[in-house]
Amino acid sequence: MTKQEMAKQDYLAGMKYKDIAAKYEVSINTVKSWKKRNGWVRGAPKQKSVHPKSEKVAPKKEIPAVRELLEDTDLNDKQKAFCIYYLQRYNATWAYQKAYGVSYEVARTNGSRLLANANVKKQLAELKKQQATDLYLNANDILAKLAKQAFSDYGDYLEFGTKDEPLYAKNGNPLIDMKTGKQMTEKVSYVHLKNKEDVDTSLLKKVSIGRDGVVVELHDQQAALKLLLDRLPEPEVNDDSENSLLKAIGNGLKKIWSDENENKK
Repeated sequence: MTKQEMAKQDYLAGMKYKDIAAKYEVSINTVKSWKKRNGWVRGAPKQKSVHPKSEKVAPKKEIPAVRELLEDTDLNDKQKAFCIYYLQRYNATWAYQKAYGVSYEVARTNGSRLLANANVKKQLAELKKQQATDLYLNANDILAKLAKQAFSDYGDYLEFGTKDEPLYAKNGNPLIDMKTGKQMTEKVSYVHLKNKEDVDTSLLKKVSIGRDGVVVELHDQQAALKLLLDRLPEPEVNDDSENSLLKAIGNGLKKIWSDENENKK
């Protein structure tokens, strides 16, 4: 990482010009020129929201112990939302983006900081106390990478849907519906890639544009889940609780493989 890139991270994290200049042994004007030339912006605005639903505090899917989390008075609403999202994918950057609605660059810097917050760590530890290993804190880089792959989502990289396109005759004139008097339209599908600056590109296996359009391929989620389970210790469950994350993943995998075997018969 270059000196400018490190200085950018410090700037986005809230460090003052004079402190950045002193840290990297350059003048304040040099730091200001880096900011202007590279377009550093603290707290990037939401006009290009990567996740349109990020304004919602709570995710749609209910996860274990959400009720207990929301009753914790030591955390504000966005910190609670961060914890909820983090437990879905174990990805601090993604969780921060969802909870705070900021750019990928800002989330990458602030997500790890929030993850180190004492109250946040305490809450996450309580929610995951049935796990034998606290992945968010103790796992090595390989396990963390597998977890990110296992919970990756194509929706983070693509915008797709259908839209109405007006129809025209060969001579270029609009085609008019004789019954309604309005121009005729047809449904057209579209797929758009999101900007690489706004996504975690480390989870992408392949991105290309061919004759058939955009091709995006993530790493095999089922394979990542299986590898993750193989390398994590068995959860210690002393009661009939069904809230163990590892147990839930294991049951889900068994069902997937069972369904696949049934389809092959």
